[in-house]
Amino acid sequence: MTIPSHVLTMWSAFCLEEGGIKDGRFYEAFGFGDSPSMADELGKLVLTGIKRATAGSVWSYESSGKGIPKPGDLSVVTDSNDTPLCIIETVQVDIVPFHAVSEEFAATEGEGDGSLDYWRKAHFEYFTRECERSGRSFSHEMLLACERFLVVHPRAARSTV
Repeated sequence: MTIPSHVLTMWSAFCLEEGGIKDGRFYEAFGFGDSPSMADELGKLVLTGIKRATAGSVWSYESSGKGIPKPGDLSVVTDSNDTPLCIIETVQVDIVPFHAVSEEFAATEGEGDGSLDYWRKAHFEYFTRECERSGRSFSHEMLLACERFLVVHPRAARSTV
């Protein structure tokens, strides 16, 4: 995948710091959520170490042509202005139906009060909007890629696990 020009400076600094990174490990540059406010809010949670996971619908990953992220993939997280905030590395991906997302995963995702109830409500709303934009219908059985990640750049924001 081609590394977008708006994240190239951060990507290059990271590669230099690490002594070289294969471009094939680059997965994507993205802002979390589906609105500017979500991208900013969730990006800040990543930078503070609160958000260490995310969930996406399997069909959405597959239809994007990128496929589901896998351990070792690197992504640049951006804010609502496409300004790069940090680089994350995927460390684990579990495929589970929406209804089977665990309380522990919801807490690791770090949104709202960190509870499973909050996670279910917020993600029901998010996935319903995503499904509607694609002519699909939300289902509690829909498969999600539950991704855990570490911040690997900049050093000041690196995750410690």
